Amino acid sequence: MSNGDIFVGEVLGTSILVLFGAGVCAAVTLKHSKARAAGWVVIAFGWGLGVLAGAYTAGPLSGGQLNPAVTIGIAIDTGTWDKVWIYLCGEMTGALLGAVLAYLAYFAQFQANADKDDALPTLGIFSTIPEIRNPVANLVTEIIATIGLVLPVLSFGNTKGLGESGVTVLVVALLVVGIGLSLGGPTGYAINPARDLGPRIVHALLPIPNKGTSDWSYAWIPVVGPLIGGALGGLIHHAAF
Repeated sequence: MSNGDIFVGEVLGTSILVLFGAGVCAAVTLKHSKARAAGWVVIAFGWGLGVLAGAYTAGPLSGGQLNPAVTIGIAIDTGTWDKVWIYLCGEMTGALLGAVLAYLAYFAQFQANADKDDALPTLGIFSTIPEIRNPVANLVTEIIATIGLVLPVLSFGNTKGLGESGVTVLVVALLVVGIGLSLGGPTGYAINPARDLGPRIVHALLPIPNKGTSDWSYAWIPVVGPLIGGALGGLIHHAAF
């Protein structure tokens, strides 16, 4: 894979991932959305299907990693680091683009949030917010959830015929749905530094009416936690397999 293919693939794939993910959060959260209050299960499947669409789109160009935690885990497992910076740049760029596209798709609904007496917080559409603010507990949750992503993703490659059948991405998408349903309750399961940081930056910059805080005091946890979890997932897989 050329450097250009990797960058373009990760930009396209991650932008689709975040478009679907932020889009489903907007659909469930915002007033005047037909999916208003559809619930957590809908959000979990929306993010999972975003992984499915993004990874299949990026796959022929870059392999469809779409996540710095996965990229770091693969690099630690394989010992190959020369392309990591290209993956990370593509993933961050795609996350920023996807968040902007989700905002544009729900522009009218965001504008309808202008009434201060009836305004809804919007950060949760773009980035994660913990239910109980406890930095240590929140960090541990993100580490565990990301190990639960990266270790199986790496292990799927050990299953004979899974890659050749073309269903690996589908299995990974279902894994992400499972993580959301099982481990998403405490922190909203970032499990992806680009998916959280890119949209948080977009939230801070966009002229969203009554958008509230971008919560920068918490922003390090959904970056550091998944990076630690991805590294541990790569180490565990390397040691076990």
